[in-house]
Amino acid sequence: MSFLSPEKDNKKSMRRDNQSSVSEFLLLGLPIRPEQQGMYYALFLGMYLTTVLGNLLIILLIRLDSRLHTPMYFFLSHLALTDIFFSSVTAPKMLMNMLMHTQSISYAGCISQEFFFVFFANLDSFLLTSMAYDRYVAICHPLHYPRIMSQNLCFLLVVVSWVLSSANALLHTLLLARLSFLRGITLPHFFCDLSALLKLSSSDTTINQLAILTAGSAVVTLPFMCILVSYGHIGVTILRRPSLKGICKALSTCGSHLSVVSVYYGAVIALYIVPSSNSTNDKDIAVSVLYTLVIPMVNPFIYSLRNRDIKGALRNILSGGTIST
Repeated sequence: MSFLSPEKDNKKSMRRDNQSSVSEFLLLGLPIRPEQQGMYYALFLGMYLTTVLGNLLIILLIRLDSRLHTPMYFFLSHLALTDIFFSSVTAPKMLMNMLMHTQSISYAGCISQEFFFVFFANLDSFLLTSMAYDRYVAICHPLHYPRIMSQNLCFLLVVVSWVLSSANALLHTLLLARLSFLRGITLPHFFCDLSALLKLSSSDTTINQLAILTAGSAVVTLPFMCILVSYGHIGVTILRRPSLKGICKALSTCGSHLSVVSVYYGAVIALYIVPSSNSTNDKDIAVSVLYTLVIPMVNPFIYSLRNRDIKGALRNILSGGTIST
């Protein structure tokens, strides 16, 4: 019969505590009163279903109408699919917790949620950049547009977007998986946000913060700068040949994309760049709702209401007309 020293016994106990502390997390959810749970549940369920159905409709229209088989709508179909997945990362779990009046999420589920959240958020950013480049070529180099925006280039841009997004999400996930969480398992959020998890960890998060500052910022800042440069060239091109027809054409081709970019990066800046007064306050949660639920829902409306081709394809379906294939 062997006896453990008090020091070894304490270390063994700490390992057991560590293992039990990371078996699950508790998501405090939205800062709403219990009597308001039903109303908000119905609201968010409607928003999520609208997101899925609206983006599926965009994908279906692009698939069925051959007039929409162009690079711009190729990227738009991938953006719509990404928005469905992006919203599905957080919304179903949040709705289930609200319906079942539970707060728990497993450790594996939390890490997986963080991975897919970062992945689809990055993918959104890269796809918006590809669409900005497409608009730049269409307006600044219209005669060379078919040659430059070839099918191979469009496919390559999407593949590179997926690879870079996967690499960045995997980096943050692997760095997160090495951390210990001894300070508590309660997250003051409705999903496993990376910044909230880092604040909860009892380990040294210097490497994680450095990864966010370098790789994490690069996949947001660099695409945003590329979008600004693209639209800078578009603006210069329009000003060189100022005409009402040219301005109207530029607005019709770029207006929808500019609206989506403004809303998307406005939410990113408000959530991750503008400093908060405390660790995770109500403002951060409200902006997160905008970022994860509202933006993926309104994107189909922005593109359908401001795009004559999408509206034309939709009218053909609603009127029982034939779709050009």
